[in-house]
Amino acid sequence: MHASTVLRRVRKIEARRDDPLLDDILSKISDETQFNAIDKEARVNVQKKIIPQETEASYDKDMLRILRRLCEQSAFMVMSLELPKAVVMRGHGQMQVRSAVLTRELGQKLLIKDWIERTGGSKFHRYEITNAGRAGFKRMLAQQSETLKNNGFAEAPSPFQEQHREWGERVVSCKGARPKRIRVNLRESPINSLGRKKGKDGKPFLANELLQAGERFREDFELAQLGPRVAQNWDRFLLGSDRGNFSSGEGGGSSAAQSRLRKALTALGPGLGDIALRCCCFLEGMEAAEKRMGWSARSGKVVLRIALQRLRIHYDEVYGGVSDKIG
Repeated sequence: MHASTVLRRVRKIEARRDDPLLDDILSKISDETQFNAIDKEARVNVQKKIIPQETEASYDKDMLRILRRLCEQSAFMVMSLELPKAVVMRGHGQMQVRSAVLTRELGQKLLIKDWIERTGGSKFHRYEITNAGRAGFKRMLAQQSETLKNNGFAEAPSPFQEQHREWGERVVSCKGARPKRIRVNLRESPINSLGRKKGKDGKPFLANELLQAGERFREDFELAQLGPRVAQNWDRFLLGSDRGNFSSGEGGGSSAAQSRLRKALTALGPGLGDIALRCCCFLEGMEAAEKRMGWSARSGKVVLRIALQRLRIHYDEVYGGVSDKIG
């Protein structure tokens, strides 16, 4: 690890030591032993001394309960060095209600994991859950669901995959039928993340119709099988063609989907087609796409919205909408 990286992390921790609760637990760790001169077993013993009289299983159970409460809307934690307990509150103003009680040691454990951060307060400090805390909560839920696999009900999800998922609902319009709601992973595609953001007028940055156009464009890309081969492809191996290259159309993929994709890219043109492919099909983040294409920061999302608007018009004019079955 580079020295500058270590220095930035040290400065980050030192800046956080303005929080007396974090400073207290770091001081306890420092008083127990010097961490650069002890082995792994000694580190575990230090942790047990700092957080005594509880088993790891019970702490995981309590931590899961507290994280679930902190993930609720308008939830926060109140904690103080002068009190042995901390509380999780929910609401605003006079409508605040208590939703959970925990020990101060457990709250400090969440704090040192960087799962909560201080947002205010002087004597009684206020904390809210961080993005790392939400990811940790999802990972713990996935680990808990491993019992389903052991009991034969279902395959347990990977904890580290589950922490990057955020499930939500989306309304999909169907031609000749009522709109229906489907469950989707809101973090699967960069356009889904943009669809949750609000513009200056308070409306979503990407309307639902534009998100559907992007999903149809991606579906054609997947059906055409134009992505790079990253696993063993025995069909192409037996045919004598190269592995790892982009499909040229003979080895697999729907020819109809390839034709629809070519028409869509022609309608988009250079620039708009590039950003649509990177974000909708290759699932590149907006910052990465801007850097690769040499654009200024925060300009890619505007170009992407224009590309999705052009896609929506193209699908309406050629296919009569984006909700038709195209497989």
